[in-house]
Amino acid sequence: MDEQKPKAAPLAYENESFLNSPDGRLLRIISEYQEPLARFRREQIQDTVVFFGSARVHSPESARQRLEDLEKQGVVAREADRKRALASVDTARYYEDARRLASMLTRWSTQIPSRRHRFVVTTGGGPGIMEAANLGAYEAKGKSIGLNIHLPFEQYPNPYITPSLNFEFHYFFMRKFWFAYLAKALVIFPGGFGTMDELFEILTLAQTRKLSKKLLVIMYGSDYWDDVLKLEPLAEWGAINDDDLKLLCHVDSVAEAFEELKKHLTTHHMVPQTQQERKAPGIAKTRG
Repeated sequence: MDEQKPKAAPLAYENESFLNSPDGRLLRIISEYQEPLARFRREQIQDTVVFFGSARVHSPESARQRLEDLEKQGVVAREADRKRALASVDTARYYEDARRLASMLTRWSTQIPSRRHRFVVTTGGGPGIMEAANLGAYEAKGKSIGLNIHLPFEQYPNPYITPSLNFEFHYFFMRKFWFAYLAKALVIFPGGFGTMDELFEILTLAQTRKLSKKLLVIMYGSDYWDDVLKLEPLAEWGAINDDDLKLLCHVDSVAEAFEELKKHLTTHHMVPQTQQERKAPGIAKTRG
């Protein structure tokens, strides 16, 4: 009678129970660095412009429809819900502005003579301002990136991200790394805790000179940011230097934002093609 041969053990890199265990955490972290890096190289992405903003901003059509549906309920609708719906109609202009700005930037950047894609629109991959920016790049027939995050509640990627540049992260810090690593400029639309978290992370890196590149930070919408975020007292109290306030550029129109972006990117990040060729594709030089 033949002896039954023992079943072969799985290869370590195919062992899902190990990869998903605490002992496999380092491999998961490395994967969230190396896999996006490979894709950025394959897709010939040299650098990006990142759009941040609220996931709760609706398109004008969606916002108006929500208000109409609520008004049909008459007295049944709560006053608080009606106020939010009215506010949603008002903030929908930011959706349109993000869409138009991303479209203008993409049309301009795709005309730059380069073997790689320059200043590619990048978002957190979700709805709201993120969707608007990806949509604008899509309408301009350019590539765009979505760096989504796996959350306990569902956040699906919006449909306008370039499929080959649609990412899903587990670790917030690796997602933030990829926001910062290739970025040459940020556009900060009205948003909440997440938007401000990402903003202050970048400002801290710039203030402490941990970025080896000149980074433009545009704050879009003075009526929102002047009310929500007052930084001047920080300088008055001596918590930051007066020059730190100059890290932010405030704008109130698509045309103004586009001109600031174009001026910054042309002045600080447009180099001769021969110099571009010396850089590894998709890699920005950083300290450390």
